[in-house]
Amino acid sequence: MRFDTKIGIVVRDDLAAWQRLNVTAFLAGGVAAGFPELIGEPYEDGSGNTYLPTFRQPVLVYVADAEGLARVHERALGRDLRVGVYTEEMFKTGHDEDNRAVVRARAADDLPLVGLALHGPKNAVDKILKRLSLHP
Repeated sequence: MRFDTKIGIVVRDDLAAWQRLNVTAFLAGGVAAGFPELIGEPYEDGSGNTYLPTFRQPVLVYVADAEGLARVHERALGRDLRVGVYTEEMFKTGHDEDNRAVVRARAADDLPLVGLALHGPKNAVDKILKRLSLHP
């Protein structure tokens, strides 16, 4: 099935494996919360057990260096897309309120980005993510 929109998550290429997974999970949650229409129906197995719903479309995860992340950030903001961010300082905070505070403390072009998430029209997201590689 082809979708008119695309979900992309970009993680910095020099993160440890656990950090990449953590950043991806947090950012995917942000997309789900920001775009509830992307969530499908709950699952049910043949025994009648129900399971949480998931996205109705694929989530593509990319890697980039710090410059690539900055470029994606600038392009996404320039196209007025809603963007999820994860910064280096967020690894050191203990909860959501502190996460928001460390992001608020910096200007957009000074964020030490380690991950970004975006959702939008497929063509726009493809242009923003141009030249990035999918996560191996």
